[in-house]
Order: sequence, then C-alpha cells, then structure tokens
Amino acid sequence: MVLNMDPIIYSPKSLGNVLKRQRKAKKLTQTEVGDAFKLDQTTVSSIEQGAAGTRLETLFRMLAALDLEMIIQPKKNTPKTGENW
Repeated sequence: MVLNMDPIIYSPKSLGNVLKRQRKAKKLTQTEVGDAFKLDQTTVSSIEQGAAGTRLETLFRMLAALDLEMIIQPKKNTPKTGENW
C-alpha cells in the first residue's frame, strides 16, 4: 500500500509521521525496516518520532527500506505551525 497523497514535510516530526504511516501501511515492524538497510530498531523509532539530527545517509537508508523517494520543489503554502523551518 502506498500513501494516497503527497504529504508536505515541514519538520523532522512531520517526516517521522509520514515514514511511520508508510511502514505500517506496508505491515512492517521497525526491526524489519531497520534490518533491510542495517539500521537499529532504536534508530528507526527515533526517526519516526522526529528526532532532530538524523544523518542524511541514515534518512536515505530508511527511505530506501520503505521504497520511498524524496522530491524537492519550491515552497508553496506551508502550514503555519511552530515547526516550520
């Protein structure tokens, strides 16, 4: 199952939420996602919780494990929250 929308990622927390939803949609555990690309379960959990400071290499490993890609585009209407960068 794939996410039905193009979520806007505006913070580490929103990214973590999207990754968690995708993992659950694929019926994978955090351990299974981690095992696919040599990530500890605790690292997967930390990313899903929106921990700041995640290395780019680690993020791309998790994206690959979930069969996701990142697309960068100009900013449009971003929700006004305290988490905007």
